[in-house]
Amino acid sequence: MDTRITSISLKGALLAMADLAMPRVCVVCGRALLLRERHVCTLCGAGLPLTYFARQRDNPMALAFNSMIQREIDLAEQPACEPFSYAAALIFYSGSSPYRNIPRRLKYGRDFGEGRYFARLLGRELAGSPLFSDVDKVIPVPLHPLRRWRRGYNQAEVIAKGLAEGFGEVGQGAPAMDKGLLRRVRKTRTQTKLQRMERYANVKSAFTASAPAKMPRHVLLVDDVFTTGATLCACERALRAVFGKTVRISAATLAYVGR
Repeated sequence: MDTRITSISLKGALLAMADLAMPRVCVVCGRALLLRERHVCTLCGAGLPLTYFARQRDNPMALAFNSMIQREIDLAEQPACEPFSYAAALIFYSGSSPYRNIPRRLKYGRDFGEGRYFARLLGRELAGSPLFSDVDKVIPVPLHPLRRWRRGYNQAEVIAKGLAEGFGEVGQGAPAMDKGLLRRVRKTRTQTKLQRMERYANVKSAFTASAPAKMPRHVLLVDDVFTTGATLCACERALRAVFGKTVRISAATLAYVGR
């Protein structure tokens, strides 16, 4: 008998037994999952509110991100010619949509498997785009050490790891993930309930970066949700101070707020 058939059958049997003990449910609708379904049921998977931003250079997320970066450049009153920052998210985020559970399940529910699953989907989409195919370094947005200690993990690191794996799954070669290059040096308030300008002021100068051993070509900043872009912009400015004007710094998140 083909060993591949045996291994598939054994895996299916183990999953079925596990479902009896602890049923797996769809992260979106809560329905019990069928044997071959992973984290999301077939119906909810077909209705994923995908952004398709990965192949759009001037998508709303990229324009918002670059607008905030340009504001920082203008405030510094220093002429700058920097590479355009690409930006993409897997899905649209709405507080009234059940699909909001995709990033929330990872951030608040410690569902690492679910987070990696959707991050790999995002990674495969980015790897297939000419805008992102040359990414050679992935950097998760860091938490302050005290907040990371209290939470026990950084959801952006889970996403960054899964995203890099997604690149590798389509034959692009997984870009290196660097968790130490960017650091959060100032403890900030949570951004959740802050307004746009409050978010910007809250994270300004909250990050610092170190010079890498080898200069990358295209860096990808990774976080869970893009709301105003304030946190990602603060990270980009810290990295830009180290990388200079030649390295492209782009951004990717699981979800984007707005439509």
